[in-house]
Parts: sequence; C-alpha cells; structure tokens
Amino acid sequence: MVAHAAELDPVVPPMPERTPKALREAIAEHTPKLLPDFDEHWKWAIADTFDLGPVPAFVAFWWGEYAIARDPELDAHVHDLEHRAAESTETAEAKALLEEASKIRYRVRELEPGE
Repeated sequence: MVAHAAELDPVVPPMPERTPKALREAIAEHTPKLLPDFDEHWKWAIADTFDLGPVPAFVAFWWGEYAIARDPELDAHVHDLEHRAAESTETAEAKALLEEASKIRYRVRELEPGE
C-alpha cells in the first residue's frame, strides 16, 4: 500500500545547476512539454545571434518556467490563476489573481540548485 500512496504524491525533482545545459537536461527529463519552446527560444535568442549577452536572462526565464512546471500542483495552480484572471470581468479580481501568480513566479526565481 505504501508504493500506491507514493504514486499519488509525486516527488518534485530538484532544481538543476544554473546553466543552460543543466537546465535543458532537467527540462528534457522532467518537463519535456517545455523542451520545444526552450530549444526554439535558445535558437533565436542565442544560437542564431552568436551573442552570449542574453544568456543570463534566458536562464532566469527558463529557471522560473521549469521550477513551476516540475511541480504539477504548483503548475496547475499558477495556470488556474492566470486563466481565471483572463476570464474575469472584474478588474480588481483579475489584478489580484495576476499578482498572486506573479508572486509565485518571483519566489521560484530564488530557488537554488538542489532545492
């Protein structure tokens, strides 16, 4: 019965090293739905330009995307907040929902490798 309970409560994978290669490997392994967008973004922002200047911003963006997507409950919660905000007809409600999603996105940026 213990194995069955573990299946219902998936383990959130740790954050990788904060490098494009490690981040890509973690995305490929744990959140493959993000991989096509990650690769396309890398191609037009870095590879096609031969400019390494945007790499820190690229890693920061995808760090947050992976941090949320690797946790199915958190991912569903953030997307629900954003969806409800988009559907809301009340400005104050939409603003509050987006602020909550934004706070989550901001907090995950602070995660360290291994967390």
